[in-house]
Amino acid sequence: MDLLLVEKSLLALFVAIIAAITVSKLRGKRLRLPPGPLPVPIFGNWLQVGDDLNHRNLTDLAKKFGNILLLRMGQRNLVVVSSPEPAKEVLHTQGVEFGSRTRNVVFDIFTGKGQDMVFTVYGEHWRKMRRIMTVPFFTNKVVQQYRYGWEDEAARVVEDVRKIPEAASTGIVLRKRLQLMMYNNMYRIMFDTRFESEEDPLFLKLKALNGERSRLAQSFDYNYGDFIPILRPFLRGYLKICKEVKERRLQLFKDYFVEERKKLASTKSMSNEGLKCAIDHILDAQRKGEINEDNVLYIVENINVAAIETTLWSIEWGIAELVNHPEIQKKLRDELDAKLGPGVQVTEPDTQKLPYLQAVIKETLRLRMAIPLLVPHMNLNEAKLGGYDIPAESKILVNAWWLANNPENWKNPEEFRPERFLEEESKVEANGNDFKYLPFGVGRRSCPGIILALPILGITIGRLVQNFELLPPPGQSKIDTTEKGGQFSLHILKHSTIVAKPRAF
Repeated sequence: MDLLLVEKSLLALFVAIIAAITVSKLRGKRLRLPPGPLPVPIFGNWLQVGDDLNHRNLTDLAKKFGNILLLRMGQRNLVVVSSPEPAKEVLHTQGVEFGSRTRNVVFDIFTGKGQDMVFTVYGEHWRKMRRIMTVPFFTNKVVQQYRYGWEDEAARVVEDVRKIPEAASTGIVLRKRLQLMMYNNMYRIMFDTRFESEEDPLFLKLKALNGERSRLAQSFDYNYGDFIPILRPFLRGYLKICKEVKERRLQLFKDYFVEERKKLASTKSMSNEGLKCAIDHILDAQRKGEINEDNVLYIVENINVAAIETTLWSIEWGIAELVNHPEIQKKLRDELDAKLGPGVQVTEPDTQKLPYLQAVIKETLRLRMAIPLLVPHMNLNEAKLGGYDIPAESKILVNAWWLANNPENWKNPEEFRPERFLEEESKVEANGNDFKYLPFGVGRRSCPGIILALPILGITIGRLVQNFELLPPPGQSKIDTTEKGGQFSLHILKHSTIVAKPRAF
């Protein structure tokens, strides 16, 4: 009897699936959908395309099917945009229509189903979170308030590297020290605190949990369960680990940082004039009932990932390219010495007076874009794009890396050549004034962290080049710049060992 019941259930499930596919096909005939590979029932294009939807694989598909293409990934419609015109439509002209965010089974866990700012749907909650986060994080006043801290952290990096004997001979993994610097840059803003060393137990705990969160979220390994819900039971173990990491991270944020700041605030007046760091402003919004405690913790979660990791990746890419292009490194060093004077350390205001430094940063963000597909967009309702019908709740990926590396738009884009931003592309800026170059996106859902990232990149790269000759390890002509792609990320596969020979002034 039980076996008969199972057979009937399976038959009913099969009939339901076929009926759903048939209805979908009938409805689809009324729509002018973008081109793409021919989907098969249930799986769509998943069997053809696979889980690895990185920027290079999507570029290959765009070359075959066009600059607006549709992938049916199981039950998800995924639209890939690969040229400036439709990118402008998605990000600017129809910024409201395509202004929402699609999430997935893993990001739903890490963001509490969109209780944060980055992954929430477009609407009142997003506007409120963006407003609350802007004042303490994303204004020129914040840059001027904290730039002395960024300069101090960069100076500490230089001092520490000078003290390591092997740095000048066999080399060190410079990224490790830069990671501490980036945590201190952002934790000074968030909590008015810093970690004294790479061995700080709290820093080690925080770094490990954030690293595990990044690994789990950026992996392509769980895509099959996200695309095809009937396969989701196979993800139970994976999702259980995600939930455990999420709970441990939020508890750490709460116990060691948020609650400590609350205790401090209770001992002194916290009027608007007395608000000292970002979390004070955010807790003030909580006290006023604008957001709840979970929202506070998810804001901290966003900053730990979006601000720290992405800027660190860009610094690492910039250093790698300068090591592999010594003539560019020398040209940058010559500019710093000529404009500031040998040994005069670059500051945040100086970065605006150093065109070649700015060009090196722009070129790093072009060739090695930290978020090559930007953060995915979504249209809540059926929409039009480039003459095509886009079904409601489609995931929209803008291949910003290809926009910035398409030979139709750029001269020899495979070359690391900062001069392009002083010559033929001199008017192109990182803020998205040209839709072929969008390292931070543009429009309503652009990355507001651009206002912090650019000066931190300038100070850090500038100080390192001023104070050291950066070289590959002995016996190597270059360092390995093999890419490691993720759901949204692009970083170096192997954290490089770099020789940093101190300069004498």
